[in-house]
Amino acid sequence: MSLNIRQKLTAIQQNLKAPKGQVNKFGNYRYRSAEDTLEAVKPLLGEYECTLIIEDEIVHLGDRYYIKATAIIGDNNGEDAVKVTAFARECEAKKGMDEAQITGSASSYARKYALNGLFAIDDTKDPDATNTHGKAPARAKAEPKNDDFL
Repeated sequence: MSLNIRQKLTAIQQNLKAPKGQVNKFGNYRYRSAEDTLEAVKPLLGEYECTLIIEDEIVHLGDRYYIKATAIIGDNNGEDAVKVTAFARECEAKKGMDEAQITGSASSYARKYALNGLFAIDDTKDPDATNTHGKAPARAKAEPKNDDFL
């Protein structure tokens, strides 16, 4: 039986394991980059005979520029595709970055979130992992919230 693109995407979503392979040493948290997701999904794209394309577009809204990233998964027979879009706003300035690097950073961020949407990657922790079940923690630690960052 031949699978349609939505069935293939569902299978890829269920089988994709994209660990948070990056570490922010300053904030002491782990995160997943777009490259981490791409590395993890490529074997599944081959297995399910799909192609992934990511497109960027610069969008001007008001006085700000946004990068609109669209992740598109299609069946290799070209019959159907599914796409997800995400936006990231360019910083007006970022210390140590020139304008091209600022745009590239916004592109990477938007691409990561487009891929997260397409492949149903949820970066929040399981509620049971943070649930105290009505009991106060033995000792509160001042740690960064790793869940807030990708």
